[in-house]
Amino acid sequence: MTIEMDSRRAGAALGSKRTTRARSAQSGPVRISCIVCAYNEADRIRHILDAVYRHPMLYEIIVVNDGSTDDTAAMLANYPEIRVLSYTPNRGKTFALTQGVAAAGGDYLMMLDADLAGVTPADVEALARPVASGQTDVSISLRANSLLVYQAVGLDFVSGERVIPAWLVADALIAMQRLPRWGGEAFINDRICREKLSIAVVKWPAVYNIRKHHKVGFLRGVFEELRMVGDAFRVLNPIGAVRQNLQLLSLVDRKASRWR
Repeated sequence: MTIEMDSRRAGAALGSKRTTRARSAQSGPVRISCIVCAYNEADRIRHILDAVYRHPMLYEIIVVNDGSTDDTAAMLANYPEIRVLSYTPNRGKTFALTQGVAAAGGDYLMMLDADLAGVTPADVEALARPVASGQTDVSISLRANSLLVYQAVGLDFVSGERVIPAWLVADALIAMQRLPRWGGEAFINDRICREKLSIAVVKWPAVYNIRKHHKVGFLRGVFEELRMVGDAFRVLNPIGAVRQNLQLLSLVDRKASRWR
């Protein structure tokens, strides 16, 4: 299943290209659509679902079941108010993300990985608060097990947990569907840099993402991790990645990042 972009929706989104801060100041409370992409996460997804389910800061929750062959669908049935999009076969995280984005009705998109441990409703609020309050345009998590280099510089460039304005990717869904399976974050980062959006880094000191070698075994896990890196470099070459990371760092609002 492929959701094609509605040209009228894209045009409206592009016509509203104003910063998050301007919109929130003029329109009052904002609507945040939460998107979780899941593939064979039946043993783990309940952690993130318990944190977001009926959360007062979220307008809606959309889970994209990306061709799971385990009991993910059965687990999702325990959360009747969550909107579930399912298809087969598995198409990868970036494609799954486009399906959630196309279905979302919020002004902002909160993107969350399905394999988080230790996440709480307070963490979700902390991620939403900088943009919901209009202080910054984007927020990105810094997990407890983010790479040491990311901890040192204060920004996880490839974090799967972030809040962005919906217009940022509304016109790019078809282009995103052509990306490698793990190329979505690099693509979104490029758009953040292009629009010079301010970033709040939200520290999640007790939240971990479960590494792939814990899910599928050491050798296969190492292969999958290398594949993720390779996909990122298919979107940006190493020099381009360094340039992008430096641009992102320059956009971090250090004051707004002190939320936890």
